[in-house]
Amino acid sequence: MEDATTTAAPAPAASGDRASTEAQKESLQNQNDASRTAQDAPKPKSEQKPPPQRRQVAPRDRFNQQSLGPYLNSNVKQARVLMVGAGGIGCELLKNLVLSGFGEIHVVDLDTIDLSNLNRQFLFRHEHIKKSKALVAKDAARKFNPNVNIVAHHANIKDTQFNVSWFRDFRVVFNALDNLEARRHVNKMCLAADVPLIESGTTGFNGQVQVIKKGITACYDCSPKEVPKSFPICTIRSTPSQPIHCIVWAKNYLLNEIFGTSEEEGAFDHSEDADNVKEIEELKRESEALKKIRAAVGTADFPQMLFDKVFNADIERLRSVEDMWKTRRAPEPLAYDTLLAQSSDAVGKKDLILADDQRTWSIEENLVVFNDSLDRLSKRLLAMKKVKTPDGPDPVITFDKDDPDTLDFVTTTSNIRSTIFGIDKESRFDVKKMAGNIIPAIATTNAIVAGLCVLQSFKVLKGEYGQAKEVFLTPFAYGRLLAPDRSREPNPACPVCGVFNATIVVDPSRTTLADVVEGFLRKHLGFGEKEFVLNNDVGVLYDPDEVDNLPKKLEELKIKDGSFLTVIDEDDKDTLVNVVINVEEGKFSDDEPAFRSPTSERPKIPKKPQKPSASEPNGHTTGGADPEVSVDMTVGSGLKRSHPDGDDSEQQPKKAKRTGSTDDEVVTVEDAGGSIVIED
Repeated sequence: MEDATTTAAPAPAASGDRASTEAQKESLQNQNDASRTAQDAPKPKSEQKPPPQRRQVAPRDRFNQQSLGPYLNSNVKQARVLMVGAGGIGCELLKNLVLSGFGEIHVVDLDTIDLSNLNRQFLFRHEHIKKSKALVAKDAARKFNPNVNIVAHHANIKDTQFNVSWFRDFRVVFNALDNLEARRHVNKMCLAADVPLIESGTTGFNGQVQVIKKGITACYDCSPKEVPKSFPICTIRSTPSQPIHCIVWAKNYLLNEIFGTSEEEGAFDHSEDADNVKEIEELKRESEALKKIRAAVGTADFPQMLFDKVFNADIERLRSVEDMWKTRRAPEPLAYDTLLAQSSDAVGKKDLILADDQRTWSIEENLVVFNDSLDRLSKRLLAMKKVKTPDGPDPVITFDKDDPDTLDFVTTTSNIRSTIFGIDKESRFDVKKMAGNIIPAIATTNAIVAGLCVLQSFKVLKGEYGQAKEVFLTPFAYGRLLAPDRSREPNPACPVCGVFNATIVVDPSRTTLADVVEGFLRKHLGFGEKEFVLNNDVGVLYDPDEVDNLPKKLEELKIKDGSFLTVIDEDDKDTLVNVVINVEEGKFSDDEPAFRSPTSERPKIPKKPQKPSASEPNGHTTGGADPEVSVDMTVGSGLKRSHPDGDDSEQQPKKAKRTGSTDDEVVTVEDAGGSIVIED
């Protein structure tokens, strides 16, 4: 019983504990509910915390807008611009245009990427070699700003698809070119389309940026440009005195005669000089002899046959003309067998020689590379002949500065010839620079000029042509790095921008030349009864005595979309400036005339400026010419500065070039026996 009592006693106590625990839980729950209610109750404003703010994301062009202002920044974002050239300047310029936020950028470039481009054209890498510059630049620049639309054209800017109407769709055109012909073409197209052009260029550490706008600033052709250097054949063939003479001979004559087609006309001066005439005849005879050697390409005897011909037999012929060497060192012919025997050590080091690009090779080393380059070129030519189709042209190998085979051939043949004539030899690196007409390009210069182009474009977009500058980068000049100057005024005598531009829309299959002459020129442009000449690139199409072409359709005369026609007013009084007509092809219904003008109003064609009167006997001008203006007159090879004061003689007028009243403006003057008559 006691045990039972002892074990039963704890039961009531346990029941009481459970009741107490439940009460505590309920009390705690009530406190929590009260606390939540108090927290949910609205607090006084002084105790309320502000809601968390969502982080604002700044627009991409925030800094551009702060720098340029809302108006200019908006213009930049909406601008459709064209960049011609994607090389040294082009890579830097495209990057700048993309980062500046230009809305749509078209890039045109015909070239592919070479190894020599990579040191300064930073958008390209080694894996891009032989690929299109325009296409690769587009892909690389897009990463800088995905919001910009870049359109790449791997094409020649002179192609017919890039006509005047195509140029007209751009707000600004940027030239980043490295050749004269293309620059002149873009300049002409922009003037015809009345689109502002920003021209730029660099040479080593020097650079220039120029804004061109028709009727406001001088164009690219308002001042004469230096033409490529040509050399008299007699110098190249018989009496070379500089390394460049031997390089031109090797590249433009020997390489073409053996592996190409014929001599490159542009490198030689074909003037009617007596010495040149003799050399041209001798050149023709030697070409016939080289044809026989060319037939031996690929044979074991080929290297010696060529060497003995040009470095021994031809040199002996020159030595035989004794009068030629009375005042100069006579050339010393070389014997192939003798030189080859001296080259035994160099033969085993051929790979090391080829890898040494900037050291001038010895005569023995040049012979080793000469033989090796002939072997490589011969194998290439024979392989090309195997795949030639029966009706296809004969395969040829032309010089390329980035082609090691042709570069080695030109380097060695020019150096061997230099040795014969006692001229200093050049390294392959220097030969590449001279033979490839490479202008030293500095990456920093390109970057500075590209930046200046964009700064000038901002002024163009705002229409502030008066603020636009022609800027010169002259790091070695005294004072400052950049030398800005006001834009030159147009040259009235310029044959490119000194004309009136017009456009005619035609159907070449329906429109006749008579429609153009009678309907467009006489009626719409207002030539009326004037006498004028109409011509194109081929020749005269119409003049008062040449009317046979009038009934012909334009397509018969090879006049099509993109053609240009030039009208020359031959009236002596109230003579109009030349008119250049851009021909555009359009569609016409059967009841419409076969041509139309984009404008219904008759344009006002300016007249040619009056020629100033000749000077009076006392030296004072009668036509209002400024007697204070000094002129630079080129007489022969000398430069003479003179004032337009002199007598009244008008015998034997001489042509001269003159730097006129607007800085570097170049006009043509006539030296009429002491008086200066400025032509129109």
